[in-house]
Formats: sequence, structure tokens, C-alpha cells
Amino acid sequence: MAQRNRSLRLKPGQSRVALTITHPNAAGIDIGSAAHFVAVPPDRDDEPVREFPSFTVDLNAIADWLQACRVDTVAMEFTGVYWIPCSSCWSRVASRCCWSTRVT
Repeated sequence: MAQRNRSLRLKPGQSRVALTITHPNAAGIDIGSAAHFVAVPPDRDDEPVREFPSFTVDLNAIADWLQACRVDTVAMEFTGVYWIPCSSCWSRVASRCCWSTRVT
């Protein structure tokens, strides 16, 4: 297996700049057919990344958890149509929903 080069060389005159947090109350959700993986800011819960099944009762549990973690923005990643029931359920919690999908 090939070794990864861990050091990144910068061009002369360039420096590394820290990224700024634009949505501190955001959650990220990977939507799948059988399960959804949800991540909230690490200071909001002892277990900031959780896996939930994809049934309606579980979508409501995700919404309740997001609300308890004071999430107001949700970024979702998906490849199929599984986001449709998710977005309607979570829009009651988040004022902003962002979608990302793979285009082939």
C-alpha cells in the first residue's frame, strides 16, 4: 500500500489560515436507506455522533435530539430519495437546512 505524504508544502509567501466557524449551532447528517448518522457540536452532548435507524419514530428522535442540542442549522448529505421525509421532520427544529448530494 502506498504511503501518504503527511506534510503539505505551501508555495512561498503562503501561510496556513485557521477556518472560521460560520454556523456554530449546525449539525451534519449522513442520510442512508437503513440508518442516519448525525453529528452535533462536540460541546453539546457526551456522544456527539450517533447512529439512528431510518423509521419515522427515529426521525422524530433525531429532531428531539437536535432540539435538545440547540441546533438551528442542518446540513444533510444523501445519494437517494431518503432525504424527503427527513427534511420535513427536521425543518420544525432547524431554521436552515442545506442539502448535498453526489451528482453522477
